[in-house]
Amino acid sequence: MVKLVLVRHGESIANAANVYTGWNDVPLTEKGREQAKMAGERIKQLADFYPTHIHTSVLSRAIVTANIVSDVCDFLYLPITKTWRLNERHYGALRGLNKDVSRKVFGKDQVLEWRRGFYSIPPKQGSPMIDRRYKLCDQHLMPRAESLYQTQLRLMPYYYDKIASRMLRGEDQIIVAHGSSLRALIKKIENINDHDIVNLEVPNAEPIVYTMDKQLNIIDKKILR
Repeated sequence: MVKLVLVRHGESIANAANVYTGWNDVPLTEKGREQAKMAGERIKQLADFYPTHIHTSVLSRAIVTANIVSDVCDFLYLPITKTWRLNERHYGALRGLNKDVSRKVFGKDQVLEWRRGFYSIPPKQGSPMIDRRYKLCDQHLMPRAESLYQTQLRLMPYYYDKIASRMLRGEDQIIVAHGSSLRALIKKIENINDHDIVNLEVPNAEPIVYTMDKQLNIIDKKILR
């Protein structure tokens, strides 16, 4: 058996302000740092968990959460890979907009569809991201807005190549990422249908622990609260 632990970053300043973040790079709040510490304490109590690698996005809120969790769990020696493929879903022109304001502007139903639907794409931003962290990436792959489906499409190749491949060798893994990118991954590994994914929520810093068999079929799932 092998374990996969998923952790959404701790509360960010954007979470606290109730604004769309997406690929915007924002720091954790002090509460978010405390949440990350608590997540680490919970993971540290897991029996028979010996991860060989940590995977996170290139966004600060996830990286800092991963570092805090690693410190608390005495995992600082582990290799960590940062990849844009684990970034939060790109919210396009909604980035930085207050969510309550968006409901007034676009209507509750439309916003719900953008936020929770699997195929809906929010309004695109005017140009691709200009940020040095993406300088070496294929610019044709850089989104201006994404549906959850598109987030899943750019995430899964990394999962199969760099994460599942290690688990097939019996190596436990940790992913520290974001609400929507983790929703996209969970939809795939749990085979959740397009309708039910609307109801899936991934809270900040509540580790999700999957125990899988040698074929990576899920045997058990626990949420550490």
